[in-house]
Amino acid sequence: MSDGLRVPAAHDGMATFDGGDGRVILICNHEMKTHWFAGSAFAGGYSELPESTKSLLYDRGSDKTPALGGTTTTLYNPATAETEKQFLSLAGTEINCAGGPTPWGTWLSCEECFEAPGKSIDAGRMITRDKRHGYVFEVPAKAAALVKAEPIVAMGRFEHEACAVHEPTGIVYMTEDRFHSLFYRYLPRVPGKLSEGGRLQALAIVGDSSLMTHNWASIPETPLNTPLTTRWIDLDDVDPVKNDLRLRGTALGAATFARGEGLCVAGDRFAFTCTNGGRARLGQVFTYTPSPFEGTSDEPDKPGTLTLIAEAGEDSLLRNCDNLTMAPWGDLIVCEDTPEHCGLVGMRPDGSQYPIADNAYSNSELAGVCFSPDGETLFLNIQYPGMTLAITGPWPS
Repeated sequence: MSDGLRVPAAHDGMATFDGGDGRVILICNHEMKTHWFAGSAFAGGYSELPESTKSLLYDRGSDKTPALGGTTTTLYNPATAETEKQFLSLAGTEINCAGGPTPWGTWLSCEECFEAPGKSIDAGRMITRDKRHGYVFEVPAKAAALVKAEPIVAMGRFEHEACAVHEPTGIVYMTEDRFHSLFYRYLPRVPGKLSEGGRLQALAIVGDSSLMTHNWASIPETPLNTPLTTRWIDLDDVDPVKNDLRLRGTALGAATFARGEGLCVAGDRFAFTCTNGGRARLGQVFTYTPSPFEGTSDEPDKPGTLTLIAEAGEDSLLRNCDNLTMAPWGDLIVCEDTPEHCGLVGMRPDGSQYPIADNAYSNSELAGVCFSPDGETLFLNIQYPGMTLAITGPWPS
């Protein structure tokens, strides 16, 4: 890359930002585990890095096994189809899966792990960790080089997947990649300044305590296209030593989901996927519609709603939905993460689906789908061995 480091492997969640003069800034997560040094940005040599660089990492692993996840930032020129600059922008984190862009021009990068300090064996390699993992980190889109990695502890310690921001209030919604996961929201004390603290909550359904939305049984508990009235439960001890935040939330009445994955703003709603939902365990797509009084004391007067808008079966086009984005023409564009053949699928507001692309390059999942700020270019990652594609359509007007 431009900073002399290697492009990391395992491309995952991604977002675009206006880079000025027609350029596009892409910030890309790299879902790297700490044992895979050969696929990391430091494969050319970590020990030779200056202290000024090492000091910006979150977890240096006692300078023996630094955490290898993080983000890269790319400045791309659509007019010439050339990368003009690329550099490591977040480092020392682990398994950075998805995340989400913010209205104030940053990328929230999420660790999908729950690792503790100490020594452990991973893939036959001794790993030393200096710090806890399982946090959200923030990366400014206009950063020109590697930024100091600081966890936003108040947003919770769990296997984070994706984030999306409610622009009117600054509330951040989050998914969790576990078989019985929660849907979270973070109410910051100061909108746009997440590190200054806030309140973490989990979604629950009014009149149905601890609802399992999975629909794994022969009789589904969650009907299609039926808005369910929601409420939010306060969570305490959001930086736990034991990985029990979702268990405590469920005990308080929070709804559970079958592996919450991608999450995006979808007009006046938020759309998110559950990779293993439905009786066939081939995936579900939900939307959450915020209250007009979201996050305020008046919210119970007109609460938000949760709606299951799609559920995959054996004959469905879409299977094992993962990352997703809202297209400029109003449809959802969804990545597949299936053991069979991964593709990119469009979903109209009425739930009908159509194919956009197939990965004929490898058996890897697709990830990081997003459009350029002008809506002309769709960017997409093939996670393994790792590459980013720019697809120019033509797209519907």
